[in-house]
Amino acid sequence: MDNTSNPAQDNMEMAESIRQASINAARDGFRDASMSGLCAEGAMEAAVSAIQSLDMEKLIQNLE
Repeated sequence: MDNTSNPAQDNMEMAESIRQASINAARDGFRDASMSGLCAEGAMEAAVSAIQSLDMEKLIQNLE
């Protein structure tokens, strides 16, 4: 088996990890906002804000 790095595969793995972290952040943000009594629109804004606040540098470092 070849142990050389495959840049395309590495990029796909990174993209998938970032996608999953974004989904998790959105779910958590929406849930927390809903539990706090925000309307659906406010909860959606909180979900988007949670995605925007993800630390991309930290996510990438955790993949290395």
